[in-house]
Amino acid sequence: MTDKTSNTMWGGRFAAGPDAIMEAINASIGFDQRLAAQDIAGSRAHAAMLGATGILTDTDVEAIREGLLTVLSEIEGGHFAFSTALEDIHMNVESRLKEIIGEPAGRLHTGRSRNDQVATDFKLWVRDQFDAAETGLLALIHALLGQAEAGADWVMPGFTHLQVAQPVTWGHHMMAYVEMFGRDLSRVRDARARMNTSPLGAAALAGTSFPIDRHMTAKALGFDTPAANSLDAVSDRDFALDFLSVASISAMHLSRFAEELVIWSSAQFRFVTLSDRFSTGSSIMPQKKNPDAAELIRAKVGRIFGANVSLMMVMKGLPLTYSKDMQEDKEQVFDAADSWMLAMAAMEGMVKDMTANRESLAAAAATGFSTATDLADWLVRVLGMPFRDAHHVTGTLVALAESKGCDLPDLSLEDMQNVHAKITGDVFDVLGVQNSVRSRMSYGGTAPEQVRTQIKLWKDALS
Repeated sequence: MTDKTSNTMWGGRFAAGPDAIMEAINASIGFDQRLAAQDIAGSRAHAAMLGATGILTDTDVEAIREGLLTVLSEIEGGHFAFSTALEDIHMNVESRLKEIIGEPAGRLHTGRSRNDQVATDFKLWVRDQFDAAETGLLALIHALLGQAEAGADWVMPGFTHLQVAQPVTWGHHMMAYVEMFGRDLSRVRDARARMNTSPLGAAALAGTSFPIDRHMTAKALGFDTPAANSLDAVSDRDFALDFLSVASISAMHLSRFAEELVIWSSAQFRFVTLSDRFSTGSSIMPQKKNPDAAELIRAKVGRIFGANVSLMMVMKGLPLTYSKDMQEDKEQVFDAADSWMLAMAAMEGMVKDMTANRESLAAAAATGFSTATDLADWLVRVLGMPFRDAHHVTGTLVALAESKGCDLPDLSLEDMQNVHAKITGDVFDVLGVQNSVRSRMSYGGTAPEQVRTQIKLWKDALS
């Protein structure tokens, strides 16, 4: 059965319309309709430029402008009938525009191609997602700063290998994630600035003979400048790969934090209590409160990582310029963007709502010989012992405490002097976790004073 609509759009090149299989593999309207607002914005800017340069009459430009606004209204209102036969969002919009305004619709495509059109639409969409990501990251950072400020001097165990290492503060731990998500914010801003060149007017691949003004359309669409090479402009998808790369790193950070929240909210740790808004119960075990939001954040990373790898695989073997392979650039980015935005919002909600259990944190901080390093440092600082010797003496004392079933502060002075005779009672001053964290005054250390300094620096930077 011949598809006359499709044949018309192809300008009579093919004698028969594509069969159902070709139509199915060729069409992208099922997903690229998400670019409708960006497509119409690009077309409006292009039409205005065609009028300003005298390529189109003012009458045609006004008809196109009004018609595009009508199409946008129909799409936003859910009254637009998308057609698979028309392949993509560009042809769907143009076909409907022709139904509304007639002949002037056919002049809209003067001086451009679907190649530069789709690159422009996609760039505009990805740019919007970078802006949304910046908003999400800022909200999450502010939530973390709130937690850090509230618990700047609350002691908790710091871990290496998930084993108790040294006491730190809750505020210091929260600020570690501020640094992580701060780097994500920096990457978002950097990538957005790098991508902000306009492909519009590069046409199919070689530019156009029409006297268009690419600087005018670039400015109208909020780009810094037109893309400098028409071949690169229509074939570049680095901006999408940058987006997926940034999203992947940020999602990894979200997943690391989610993993900690899963562990911390367990009955074995009880470091935090997550709000009911971000937890679920069990269908069979009435006592359960599951950290489902954190677990789902942890799982969504796989989708984002997969999208990044998928688009790299699409692009890796493509010669210049455009190939139909590049139609496979959008679904992964759409899905990754949805997953990243949702994960950020969920994490912000959990952080704002969660309660740190100060008593549990403090009790855990005092276990696992967490002040062993403080003891070794005291031996070096007070007794002048070489650090390696101090390390050995401390290790012997840890083994002694372990054999007695107690922690280092519970050893008697006699016990300690049996290991090293010059140890004095002053050593007990450094074995308390509060004294330990207060002593870590090096820049970026866990001392409450340092934590509050970093909180202020971040607040000042964000304001």
